[in-house]
Amino acid sequence: MTFFTSEYECKLDAKGRLVLPARIKAQLPEGGGSELVIRRGFEQCLILYPMVEFRKVFSKISGLNEFNEEYRKLQRNFLSGVVTVELDNNGRFLIPKNMLSYAQIEKDAILVGTGNKVEVWNPAIYEKHIIQDPGELSSLAEKFLIEESVGFGFGFWLLARGRAKGSK
Repeated sequence: MTFFTSEYECKLDAKGRLVLPARIKAQLPEGGGSELVIRRGFEQCLILYPMVEFRKVFSKISGLNEFNEEYRKLQRNFLSGVVTVELDNNGRFLIPKNMLSYAQIEKDAILVGTGNKVEVWNPAIYEKHIIQDPGELSSLAEKFLIEESVGFGFGFWLLARGRAKGSK
């Protein structure tokens, strides 16, 4: 299973290539080859996927109904910002100029592991997206991590005791 975490400070070379940090490279799926997918992020960053992880996303996007205007708009805009790259023997990959421009990456970059993918940021833009207040981070964790497990557990308990809505 792919599991990317942490932040890595990196520099692009004169040709726009980035060396993939060893810890990220070590997490690439075995047998997945050296093929990676880069797409434009929803924020002003780039998203780097191992091919096996991108195929899961691609399956969802390409499976949308082509007769629905909103779905077509999503497919068009999502997939037009995708490119496949390969790691060379030195663990580098070339980031296309239009993608570097989109993310405003010139020389320095921050790579951020986010589970099954890696975000590539201009360091100054990344700083604007980082939560500075520990209380805000705590609130988000409570909202998205605790409520689901507590809500499910409590709902299950109510159902088991016959107290859930619709139960007799």
